[in-house]
Amino acid sequence: MDTLCSLSGLDPLWDWNQTWYTHNPELSNCFQNTVLVWAPCIYLWVLSPFYCLRLYCHGRGRLPLSSLCSAKLLLGFFLASFGFVEFFYILLERRQEIQQHLVFLLSPIIRSLTVVLAVCVIHWERMRGCRSSVFLFFFWLLGVVCSLIPLHAKVQLAGLSPDIVRYLAFFSYFALQLAQLFLSCFADRAPSGKAALKNACPVQDASFLSKILFWWFSGLVFKGYRSPLQAEDLWSLREEDTSEKIISDLEEEWTAERTKLQQENHLSTSIALGSRLPEQAQFLRKIQKEQSSGFCLLRTLARSFGPYFLNGTLCLMVHDAFMFSVPQVLSLLLGFMKDEDAPMWKGFFYASLMFLLSCLQSVFNHQYTYTCFTVGMRVKTAVMGLVYRKSLVVNSAARRTCTVGEIVNLVSADTQKLMDFVVYFNAVWLAPIEVTLCLFFLWQHLGPSALAGIATVIFIFPLNGFIARQRSKLQEVQMKYMDGRVKLMNEILNGIKILKFYAWEKAFLEQVLGYREKELKTLKKSQILYSVSLASFNSSSFLIAFAMFGVYVLIDDKNVLDAQKIFVSMALINILKTPLSQLPFAMSTTMQALVSLKRLGKFLCQDELKPDNVTRESFKSDVDGVVFENGTFSWSKDGPPCLKSRISVRVPCGSLVAVVGHVGSGKSSLLSAMLGETEKRSGAVSVKGSIAYVPQQAWIQNASLQDNILFGQEKKESWYQRVLEACALLPDLDNLPAGDATEIGEKGLNLSGGQKQRVSLARAVYRKADVYLLDDPLSAVDAHVGQHIFNKVIGPKGILRDKTRVLVTHGMSFLPQADLILVLVDGEISERGSYQELLNRNGDFADFIHTFASSERKECLSEASQRGNITVVGDTNSITIEALADSDDDHIPEDLGKLTKVDKARIGRVRSFILKLDDTMYIEYFRTIGLPLIVSIVFLYAFQQAASLSYNYWLSLWADQPVINGTQLNVDLKLGVYGALGFAQGIAIFGTTLAISLGCIIASRHLHLDLLNNVLHSPMSFFESTPSGNLLNRFAKEIDAIDNMIPDGLKMMLGYFFKLMEVCIIVLMATPFAAVIILPMAFLYGFIQSFYVATSCQLRRLESVSRSPIYTHLNETVQGASVIRAFNEQSRFIMGANHKVDHNQTAYFPRFVATRWLGVNLEFLGNGIVLAASILSVMAKGTLSPGMVGLAVSHSLQVTGFLSWIVRSWTDVENNIVSVERVKEYADTPKEAAWSIEGSSLPPSWPQKGAIEFQDYGLQYRKGLELALKGISVHIKEREKVQIGIVGRTGAGKSSLALGIFRILEAAKGQIYIDGINIAEIGLHDLRSRITIIPQDPVLFSGSLRMNLDPFDAYSDEEVWNALELAHLKNFVSELPDKLNHECSEGGENISLGQRQLVCLARALLRKTKILVLDEATAALDLETDTLIQSTIRSQFEDCAVLTIAHRLNTIMDYTKVIVMDKGHIVEMDSPSNLIAKRGQFYYMCREAGLL
Repeated sequence: MDTLCSLSGLDPLWDWNQTWYTHNPELSNCFQNTVLVWAPCIYLWVLSPFYCLRLYCHGRGRLPLSSLCSAKLLLGFFLASFGFVEFFYILLERRQEIQQHLVFLLSPIIRSLTVVLAVCVIHWERMRGCRSSVFLFFFWLLGVVCSLIPLHAKVQLAGLSPDIVRYLAFFSYFALQLAQLFLSCFADRAPSGKAALKNACPVQDASFLSKILFWWFSGLVFKGYRSPLQAEDLWSLREEDTSEKIISDLEEEWTAERTKLQQENHLSTSIALGSRLPEQAQFLRKIQKEQSSGFCLLRTLARSFGPYFLNGTLCLMVHDAFMFSVPQVLSLLLGFMKDEDAPMWKGFFYASLMFLLSCLQSVFNHQYTYTCFTVGMRVKTAVMGLVYRKSLVVNSAARRTCTVGEIVNLVSADTQKLMDFVVYFNAVWLAPIEVTLCLFFLWQHLGPSALAGIATVIFIFPLNGFIARQRSKLQEVQMKYMDGRVKLMNEILNGIKILKFYAWEKAFLEQVLGYREKELKTLKKSQILYSVSLASFNSSSFLIAFAMFGVYVLIDDKNVLDAQKIFVSMALINILKTPLSQLPFAMSTTMQALVSLKRLGKFLCQDELKPDNVTRESFKSDVDGVVFENGTFSWSKDGPPCLKSRISVRVPCGSLVAVVGHVGSGKSSLLSAMLGETEKRSGAVSVKGSIAYVPQQAWIQNASLQDNILFGQEKKESWYQRVLEACALLPDLDNLPAGDATEIGEKGLNLSGGQKQRVSLARAVYRKADVYLLDDPLSAVDAHVGQHIFNKVIGPKGILRDKTRVLVTHGMSFLPQADLILVLVDGEISERGSYQELLNRNGDFADFIHTFASSERKECLSEASQRGNITVVGDTNSITIEALADSDDDHIPEDLGKLTKVDKARIGRVRSFILKLDDTMYIEYFRTIGLPLIVSIVFLYAFQQAASLSYNYWLSLWADQPVINGTQLNVDLKLGVYGALGFAQGIAIFGTTLAISLGCIIASRHLHLDLLNNVLHSPMSFFESTPSGNLLNRFAKEIDAIDNMIPDGLKMMLGYFFKLMEVCIIVLMATPFAAVIILPMAFLYGFIQSFYVATSCQLRRLESVSRSPIYTHLNETVQGASVIRAFNEQSRFIMGANHKVDHNQTAYFPRFVATRWLGVNLEFLGNGIVLAASILSVMAKGTLSPGMVGLAVSHSLQVTGFLSWIVRSWTDVENNIVSVERVKEYADTPKEAAWSIEGSSLPPSWPQKGAIEFQDYGLQYRKGLELALKGISVHIKEREKVQIGIVGRTGAGKSSLALGIFRILEAAKGQIYIDGINIAEIGLHDLRSRITIIPQDPVLFSGSLRMNLDPFDAYSDEEVWNALELAHLKNFVSELPDKLNHECSEGGENISLGQRQLVCLARALLRKTKILVLDEATAALDLETDTLIQSTIRSQFEDCAVLTIAHRLNTIMDYTKVIVMDKGHIVEMDSPSNLIAKRGQFYYMCREAGLL
């Protein structure tokens, strides 16, 4: 190169005296005309083939020729032409001495050819759909940077240039290069023909520069600052972030992995069985299986998201390279300050270089974090999708091992742990490398003394590794308690009505608090360990410095600590703190993620329903609809058979088959076998055509009545109306505020049992399926309604007459019309045949019919007689929704039928943290911590930072101490003071973190207790209008945020705030003039953070609000999985889940991008402070000591991080204080009356007589609605053997009467007296614990059978067994392995519905109060058991008042009195015989039911 330059009469390529050792540095002409010209050209020529190949492989469609692209091509043409003009000019002007101008001749032609290549690349990018070119941006940037030095030289020679043409050509070329660089900062238009998404994410239209600096996000920040963000303001998800895209790619891989794992496990199980491994070895194998399932899931996720994650890892490695460069430049700057003869330009050069490296470090760091959070978001979507899909196919045995609460925890807590793992995983392997590099550079400065730092690190690592392991174990224990608490809360919310009826709230409150206390005790231990960990980390920089500096000065008197050694070492130690602090957290996060992966893997590898359990075939009218051939079935692979003796049944197409049998005989199991819900042990089952299923317990969605019936089908008006009429739903629509558009509460809370059952039946009928499986659909409806439905829907003349129907029933009146009757006894078909055949056989069925059903068969074989003035209506137990008084029929308000309160995002911020503290949630939170503790925390923080400032200032004084005879004086004293101050800071850090942790635990305990009390004291109307998902979200996610996120945020925010104060004081001490820069930057900082906090808080609220529906939908799906599968609606529900997850992610994505936007802006601001501190230090070189400069600059390097962390942690606190808002919001909702009244004079044995008196009693469901009960006056006298039946049509007010007695609803007027005491004047628990109800829907809670009978342990075992015997459950319970300690699963799903009802009866027998209310409690029982129960009630409650809300009229025909209600009034009241004689309403109801 030198030869080429010398031929052209130029200097040598490089001359150090010209470039470095001079006060006016310049690059040689040779270097300027060769290297600086050719470098961008080499970059383009070498890399363009690879880039073009990449474009070829990943094309995105052709772009239209836009004005931007045209401008780039035009500028490229001009740039190329300038080079050619210059080339021909030199060729013509210097043709005589061409050899002496080779460099000047070659450079223009190389440059022009390169620009031609660049133009070709621009065109190729347009053809392949590349809208923003990183590749060409760097080419033009490199070109401009390389032109700056020649530009500087030419400006200095302005007017002296001998060659004006080349001079002008260079400036023109430079200007055009700048223009190209400017144009490269913008993105081109989207390809033509590409469908534009509504509110598409602007990142897709952003240029490369906008992407790396997150400028594309600014629009949303400004919008959020101007007005609170709404859900519709958020961008649509990018296609690659949507559930459909992510899960479709992942599901196939996971299925293959799971199949492979199951084959391996099957093989190992076979070996284990063959070798008969001991029990311990089998247990270890089970644990190994769970772990391998977790690793399988991790492998699948890594395959899908690993490549994108590696891009982020590359950014992190580049970031680390720049991070380690900064201390080296600091060393050069301090060397410059020490060298009195060094030229000033070097100082400015080092300061600028430090600024540039810091900026690049910031850019790459945020690109890495953005990548991690994007991967984390996709992992969350993937895991949620897999869990949801699994919940739809998991078999019954596996379902019983996973409660709804545990599944909700999998998609909430465990997915969060995986997201944290993605963010911190790289620290696990990179942190040790960073630590090693730090120690290597420290060795360079301090020699072998750096080994003392290594020794300190070796001491800190095992300590924190041990703490991380212990905290992981504690976290597992805490998660177990949290699971238990959330599971129990889920059951409480599902069974809240029972809790209120029985006054059991206190017992369950104590259970929840028991879990909570254990959870907080574990959390406290974890936080104490965390405080030790944090104290060791935050003191780690001091401990390492103290060890290294101490060894360095003590091993040799000649070892002098100057500014360069001290502050470069301190900068390296500050870098060292990051991996040291991240490593244990990363290890802890990894451990937690492994636990979560194991939990998720275990669930995702649970056994699924086998497709071959039942064979589905297309419908053929000439073959049997359902066929069993030698079938044996069980609920689990290893469990006892639920249907035995090789069942063989053929159900002819279009026939009606009735299935009868006692409670627990296997009727529902038979239907489950037809649905494929049970494990097929042997034989075969085939079903021809589509299936519609009506479960025994109706499953209702939280949607409108119409949506529940249509169930995803298109609405056909005529058929829809026909179905409503046949299912007796039309009268109910008249009583609903918005007709069929009325929203039905979660689990059908605002419908009666009968209404739910009829909606469930209507859903099946509307489906027009080929086979109908009906599991006792008429048990919960009134007798006359049941007869109507049978005639209109199920019977020989019903709309399903041509369909194959399998009907499980306890109603004997329907059996004569069945084509075939199957009699089940203990899981076996004991008899089969037509009604007449079975009677003629004189077997068990005939005896059963003659004994227990004679009264039902009088006139039911023919249709009920029709009367003009009587219309068949729905059942009688309408609970919550009544017609609006004086409503305008022509105009229905939009929200009239709305019941459920949507979990709304509050608008705006949680008010200002500083300005209006007394008016915010902060004061609520801090009040629970206590003022003394808060004062202690602030004092400890101030003390710890004062100690830090003191020992840092002490170091600068030490660095500036003069060296006398090669040594420094009083080294021991200096080291002692330094050590004392550092250890004082460490103790203060431990005290601070511990105080915050304990204070936050106190606050958390109070807030949870308040939430629990507020919820349990809420009236039933609150639970009907509030989805359980919202409440569960409060008890799970929000309480978890209060437990963990707020304390961590407060620790971080206060810690960094006081550290920032220390840095500002140090910088101002060094260069007071820095105040001129720091103050405007503080203003700018406040401006940026105000934009950010406003937007971020609202995004957090929107994300939180959109999270609840995911859990509610999952909860609903798990409970209705069998119905969804029967109707083959899995794909629709999966789409619904996808939509809800995507809706949540639309808020989560901008939320984490907002943090990146803030980080980039603030870190550039912080880098400005570094630049200011460095430049001012260079300018004040003569007056500032190197020690002070080192102190100021090394501390200013930390400002970048401090600024970002303060705002992030402040935002985290503001975001998570929303959890306090959301937990406290239920404090203002209406509450029930007091549970007990102190000083009450209520006698302990009240009520003794059982006398009930209603005095002009009125009741309404909500203000503004008309009275549901009007002027009720009834006196049930004392000492009468009273059995009162309450009957009436839909909306008559029967159940309202029961709700009034229990004060579930308070009186609107009038009073109820029991034994002469006004029930409104006593505590709710005093009332409800002294009277008993057996409700229509039997609810059991997970726990022992004994706990379900007697949660307060108020009765002896003998009394419990006696109650079970009277409830006809003694034999069943005696046969259970654990007897009274038999563990009931969630909702009591491991015992039959009839047995659950008998347990509810046993509760009543145990309490044996003087007043008993039966809300059609025997509807789910067979008639034989029903008769036994009725006789038990008559004998055991003979001296009590028994009020029966009746649906089966035959059950109350021998009662003392019958109350007939209509439209809230009592219209008749007398004995049944007298009422029939009067031929009033009761007479006609009996006629309709076929009893006369």
